[in-house]
Amino acid sequence: MTVDHDIADLDQATGGRFRINWAENEMPVLRSIRERFDREKPLTGMRVTACMHVTTETANLVQTLQSGGADIVLCASNPLSTQDDVAAALVTQNEVPVFAIKGEDQATYHRHVNAALDRQPHIIMDDGADLVSALHRSRRELLQGVLGGTEETTTGVIRLRAMAAEGALEFPMIAVNDSDTKHLFDNRYGTGQSTIDGVIRATNILLAGRTVVVAGYGWCSRGIASRARGLGANVIVTEVDALKALEAVMDGLRVMPMLEAAALGDVFITATGDINVIDCAHFERMKPGAVLANSGHFDVEINLPGLAAMADSGPELVRPFVEEYRLNGRPVYVLGEGRLINLASAEGHPASVMDMSFANQALAAEYLVRHVNDLAAGVHVVPREVDMTIARLKLESLGVAIDELTPEQDRYLNQWEEGT
Repeated sequence: MTVDHDIADLDQATGGRFRINWAENEMPVLRSIRERFDREKPLTGMRVTACMHVTTETANLVQTLQSGGADIVLCASNPLSTQDDVAAALVTQNEVPVFAIKGEDQATYHRHVNAALDRQPHIIMDDGADLVSALHRSRRELLQGVLGGTEETTTGVIRLRAMAAEGALEFPMIAVNDSDTKHLFDNRYGTGQSTIDGVIRATNILLAGRTVVVAGYGWCSRGIASRARGLGANVIVTEVDALKALEAVMDGLRVMPMLEAAALGDVFITATGDINVIDCAHFERMKPGAVLANSGHFDVEINLPGLAAMADSGPELVRPFVEEYRLNGRPVYVLGEGRLINLASAEGHPASVMDMSFANQALAAEYLVRHVNDLAAGVHVVPREVDMTIARLKLESLGVAIDELTPEQDRYLNQWEEGT
């Protein structure tokens, strides 16, 4: 009997299984953790509710948690990020309750979040803090049973730290995003490649010779800027942080206010985590045919209500994931409804980089179970030893060896007497 679910089409399960297995080939670190989990069962008896992008890589994380003994339910963390064949495979072949449909409306999205929470989780795995928000706002009757959780993305960690600062967060959350083996690789290399992949798949435009404006210069935006420049684009960065702006300048990029960049850009990509980064005053200055894409977690970085109010017509779907607005007859194109373009029109991050991110998720869940009595309500970092274990396992999977300190070198680095 098939478990409770709400997905697009169970008949897509076979294709989903092939793709899940393909991703597993690129995830040796998570596979090694799964083998240990299968022996030790560190998550036995734990009900886990995960609100994450339903992708092939997430499926491999789900299977790892199941191997550890967890009873897991999954819902989408974005209305456009679900891979329907993966959802079908998880339901039919792994017996995981999944509540996710690519293209679901907002009401369905929130209904799915609540359906996943109905399983009364001990542990939550969040990607954007929607589970945490729902628990604290509308599902407070479940709070007492929650031991804690993990958070995958920058936007979610920002929300969690705001809650913690106000004393509103009622259980411990581990900021997986802040692990070095997550943000230095997933955010930079994963977001960089998958965002450009999404823009190109949606539009089939040539980036070489075009001016690409990247909003922000955090780790995600650095990756996007780097990959765009590598494809021959002229890259402009906009920032509000003086230090990050200075880094962009030293990296050889032009830096200027968005209002100035708006008149110069051919393609605009946001990845800041803030609202209205591209706003009405910017739309007014844009060239005919400007392309707007977002790679931040929520669809608020491009002021779409403002654009719709200004437009003579639109949005009109002119090709999959490309909507045209006309401003005094001038076309402006928005990709993926302003949602995460790397998952709306492409497949998200490559599995090999998600290998480390989801290794962090699995080990953070194990750490949480073992240390829950020691963790106060608030935001906690992934322990350094976990970070280093993942880095070491990834190097081993790549066939890369590194040096070790000799006892003499170790002693030298831990003393203060010797000097010039």
